Amino acid sequence: MLTRATGVGVLALIVATGVTSACNKQGDADRTDTTAAAGAMADTGGMRHDSAMMAGGDTMGGAGATGGAWSPAQILGYASAANSNEIAEAKLAQTKAANAQVKAFARQLVTDHQAMLREGQTFAKQHNVTPDTASGDAADLAKDARDKLKELNDKAKGADWDKDFLDEQIEDHKEVLNHLQDAAKNTNDTALQQMLTKASGKVQEHLTKAQALKDKYPTS
Repeated sequence: MLTRATGVGVLALIVATGVTSACNKQGDADRTDTTAAAGAMADTGGMRHDSAMMAGGDTMGGAGATGGAWSPAQILGYASAANSNEIAEAKLAQTKAANAQVKAFARQLVTDHQAMLREGQTFAKQHNVTPDTASGDAADLAKDARDKLKELNDKAKGADWDKDFLDEQIEDHKEVLNHLQDAAKNTNDTALQQMLTKASGKVQEHLTKAQALKDKYPTS
């Protein structure tokens, strides 16, 4: 699939080739000028690509998509990193949470995010997509998740641990929900959009549950 940056690069090459061919009849000086012009056009294409990447700001556009559009590889990579993060934290909560309702919530998180992870993997396989988890927002999410998991793992069990876990779930699910909704709006792939919309609904469900638990914490 060609990105906007690729299209600009191809156009620059076609124009440069045509101009160079015409200038072959005008001597070495003209050819030198033409080469310089072609280089400038190529640089402009790169600048347009960089500007489009930066325009995304804190949305998923920050991962490297251009013009607000996200490739399936970027979207699936971010979703995979998010699901893996939630599974790891929830599995830890199953062993360290003191509150029974928090433990039950952790079990729900593991079940739901494992199902979402499998669904994304199946989609990627069926559509011949390799999820990009090594760059952009997916890479940033994975790094932050490792740091948070270490903090939770090092913290002693008890009521404070449960509160910290719920705070993490609220923060994480808000961020992931924003990204998934942004991705769903900015993809032209109908099947992928439907999967992201479904995932967003489940993430919203988890966010609502985490907020409700925190509001009444500690519970008996």
